[in-house]
Amino acid sequence: MIQANHQLDAKGLACPMPIVKTKKAITDLEDGQVLEVQATDKGSKADLAAWASTVGHQYLGTLEEGDVLYHYIRKGSNEPEVEKTFEHTVSLDEIESGDGLILDVREAAEYAFGHIQGAKSIPMGELESRLGELDKEEEIYVICRTGKRSDLAAQLLANNGYKKVYNVLPGMNEWNGKITKEI
Repeated sequence: MIQANHQLDAKGLACPMPIVKTKKAITDLEDGQVLEVQATDKGSKADLAAWASTVGHQYLGTLEEGDVLYHYIRKGSNEPEVEKTFEHTVSLDEIESGDGLILDVREAAEYAFGHIQGAKSIPMGELESRLGELDKEEEIYVICRTGKRSDLAAQLLANNGYKKVYNVLPGMNEWNGKITKEI
């Protein structure tokens, strides 16, 4: 199963109760954390995806195991958009032809539901403690969902002596190429 920060049991509940319970449970999470919602209502797949997008959360996907649907939702932020400050950026098109490492700094659940083949996953929250896994001489293309976390990650790498670091803009939400799933 995919790692989630909190689980919600909504099995046996019919519409609209899975959404009502999810709305209440997600308020206790911090921005960026992942909620796993276990439901048996088949309509919850469309309902939770639509609800998440309308309120600013990210619907990561659903896994089915028997009669149970496991929905994964990443809590969004209500903070205003942060201006990107890392000066070295590349476009999605440029990373396809590049020879460097694609470093995906999204959470493990986001990565599992779809990432660029060959990308290395180090979630932003773990990056500082895992810097030793990266080669300071290699070109590193840092990507996240929108460019915000990758901007911060690129700054962290540059501040730690990595010279060939690029923030990939706009991020995985605009990626139209082939993705690999590990679910």
